[in-house]
Amino acid sequence: MAFHDTPTSRTSMSVAFLSFLLMLVRANNASITVYNDKDLLEFPLNLEFLEAEFFLFGALGRGLDSVAPELTEGGPPPVGARLAKLGFLVRDIILQFALQEVGHLRAIRNTVRGFPRPMLNLSKEVFGEVMNNVFGRRLHPPFDPYANDINYLLASYVIPYVGLTGYVGANPLLQNFTSKALVAGLLGVESGQDAVIRTLLYERREVLVEPYGVSVVEFTNRISKLRNKLGKKGVKDEGLVVPKWLGAEGKIEGNVLAGDKYSLAYGRSPEEVLRIVYGTGDEHRPGGFYPRGADGRIAKSYLSNNLNLPNNA
Repeated sequence: MAFHDTPTSRTSMSVAFLSFLLMLVRANNASITVYNDKDLLEFPLNLEFLEAEFFLFGALGRGLDSVAPELTEGGPPPVGARLAKLGFLVRDIILQFALQEVGHLRAIRNTVRGFPRPMLNLSKEVFGEVMNNVFGRRLHPPFDPYANDINYLLASYVIPYVGLTGYVGANPLLQNFTSKALVAGLLGVESGQDAVIRTLLYERREVLVEPYGVSVVEFTNRISKLRNKLGKKGVKDEGLVVPKWLGAEGKIEGNVLAGDKYSLAYGRSPEEVLRIVYGTGDEHRPGGFYPRGADGRIAKSYLSNNLNLPNNA
């Protein structure tokens, strides 16, 4: 049968070819996802809930259900969180952090609808497993984040910085002024919290963490190395002391603030953040601090294996 080259036939072929290309893109590049401002502002609630509960329980022995129950929207209480054995200074600082996180939850909720508090596991067992992975072996006795100042500060080193890098990664993707202003404000305070935690640990960098006989600086370097491994996007995390070439201007080993070769903050995508806080290195596979997975449309899209989010909120 002869083929007739007409405008209609050419259009049909073009449509078929474009459809085929679209199928290839979806099959081979499913990780390319367009997020809107609502998605990007809701996602950090997962980290803000985690930080708020960890700091509140650490300082007060009680969490959002006591301090600001309306923010939980009936979400399940965290598992295993408890009062930490802290000295006056560290407890005072952690309580300030805790109340700041409550404010962050309110600020985000005033901008987007959000979601109820997700299931969080803040038990010493989860932190213990993190530290086992950090060292590639089981620590004896298991690491207890609530045991003393140094352990709690090391556990604090594990969490907030991940959220900070998430804000840095989200900021250039935001479209409207309100969203950018909110993230800038959140990022400023989260960066301050991270700086305080790192400074307190840097002051104690040569102290041996008992009973393991490993220095504070070695803990931080190994924690950062694990987060880089889980994130799967190269170096976006640095410990308190680094090789001189990796320090500021390539001239110093002390690294109280992490930054790239221009001393700019590292950014992470939501996928990288999920890989780290799940502890699985896979945004599709929950675990760690989020046994049932994180909430919001971005996180849920990976749990449902539907990687293509619609563009509208």
